[in-house]
Amino acid sequence: MANAALTISLGINMRSMTRCIALVLAGTMLAACGHKDKDAPLAFVPADTPYVVANLEVLDDATRTALLAQADAQLPSQLAQLEATADRLAVKDPDGARLLRALRAEFDGKTVESFVHGAGLNLKGHSALYGLGLAPVLRFELSDPAAFEGFVGRLETAYGKKLDVAKVGQQGYRKYAFPASGTEMILATVGKQAVAALLPADATPALLRQALGLDRPQKNLQDDGRLAALAKAKGYQKWLVGELDLTRALPLAISGKDALIGAIQKAHAEAIAAKTGEPVATQLQTSPSCTTDAARIAARVPAMSFGYTRLDAKHQDVRFDVALADDIGKAFAGLKVELPGLGRAGTAPFDLSVALPVASLRTFWLAQAEAVAAKPFSCPSLTDLNDSFAKLGPVMQKAAIPPFGDMLGLRVALDSLVPPAANAAMPTFSGRLVLGTNNPDGLFAMGQMMVPALAQLKPGHDGKPLPLPKDMVGILGQPAWIAISDKALALGVGAGEDARLGDTLKDPPGDAGQLGRMHISGAMYLSWLQLMEDKIDNLAAVTATLGKNDQPSVDETEDAASAAAELKRSKAQFAAMKFQAERVDRIDAEMHVETGSMVITSQTTLK
Repeated sequence: MANAALTISLGINMRSMTRCIALVLAGTMLAACGHKDKDAPLAFVPADTPYVVANLEVLDDATRTALLAQADAQLPSQLAQLEATADRLAVKDPDGARLLRALRAEFDGKTVESFVHGAGLNLKGHSALYGLGLAPVLRFELSDPAAFEGFVGRLETAYGKKLDVAKVGQQGYRKYAFPASGTEMILATVGKQAVAALLPADATPALLRQALGLDRPQKNLQDDGRLAALAKAKGYQKWLVGELDLTRALPLAISGKDALIGAIQKAHAEAIAAKTGEPVATQLQTSPSCTTDAARIAARVPAMSFGYTRLDAKHQDVRFDVALADDIGKAFAGLKVELPGLGRAGTAPFDLSVALPVASLRTFWLAQAEAVAAKPFSCPSLTDLNDSFAKLGPVMQKAAIPPFGDMLGLRVALDSLVPPAANAAMPTFSGRLVLGTNNPDGLFAMGQMMVPALAQLKPGHDGKPLPLPKDMVGILGQPAWIAISDKALALGVGAGEDARLGDTLKDPPGDAGQLGRMHISGAMYLSWLQLMEDKIDNLAAVTATLGKNDQPSVDETEDAASAAAELKRSKAQFAAMKFQAERVDRIDAEMHVETGSMVITSQTTLK
């Protein structure tokens, strides 16, 4: 925990702050110029980096101001969560707790914007997170390097330990070692930029110089223009664009050729050698086939990327793109799944449609299993995949058995959800369940075998709802109906759901490549959060009761303090989440496969 806390002290991990703060710090940095800045963060990123997240342009002033206002509104709940986390750390990691409280104190009497300025960060600065190999480097612009140094120094003092100081050439930097993993974190102020990186503990001078930007890459990502081209191709706005190139990253991770991964593996091997005597060199042997096998896997899913497609005071729209091998794309891009409701945005407060075309999935995965059987992986770290695919074949064969083999998909539409009363075990709800299938009669017949009371029902394929027998209604505690169409069986539970079943079965099926949709209203989102919070509270109460015993533990006081701190942290977390949820009008998401990629989009509309 101390190491994690130190990471926060260096300003690298700000995830305990609000999502909106992250948007402001990561997505609204540095006003764009009409020419390329030779010292912009992207100018230090190798063109062949395996991953990168960066901003290419700046948000307009009005949107930035709106996001800062949102962040300020959420700040009290986020700081309460930070305080609760510090309380949880206090018993086992007092240094880390002091650090978090010092970070909390930095916000006293400040807005988010004034905190950022006081820490020397540049709200209008470029930033980039990227890999030197797989070693992460974060580079961001500063408005006041001296203020940033002061900010880090204050956090060091609160932590109780100063970082070691070193130099490469004339450039000084702080460092903190993690002996268990064979790595070290470095932090430096280079001109008007801050640089933080996780490197091997025995990093070469050449790697240090490149991480600090003293030596530039032969080809850099700014001149290469890859991110700008990606943003244009995928419709990403240039405020924040990210890419993971698996054809580069996976071979580095598996082959043992990456410096950071090699250092971590060596530290692990040394720990094992100390216990078992197994030579380190023996443990670190890597088969040449690992590079080939890794490249083979990466070719199936070559890259992933993401970016905002819209970001303003009322909208946060994101696209996530997964590149696919040609045969995978062809297997699903043209597939039309006849699940009612998959073809349009949901209308219920919670509406989820998921395509599960078992026959098509079975064909696809059988082909993958056969391909691995014909050419097994030979890299020692990947041979478990051979066993997994060998087991997959028989599972897919069984998937052909009706009625499961006839399944097309699933839709859940909730019209109401009320958390349970004090003495109730289950929440009160109303809604519809739709099972898409090529054989609705067979599915219903199986239901009749499992629940004999259903035998008295004779539904047709006309979508007309039939009330469930009284003994089943008694179990549910409210009225329920069933209806069938040519491609689906639907169940409605709750008053008035019979009037919705017919239209639900007539909702449009999925378009080509459509795999899923989700809609949730802000009110339903709050209901879900309240339900989860109640469950956690109940679990905490049960745990506390079970933990009581007539013979007090020597650690009883410490355990009680830890439990109280954890409950406080959980309460603060839910308070922050509910505060954010109260601003949400609706959230919509969609997933489909198109030529060459799987696309996942989400649209969050705020009140």
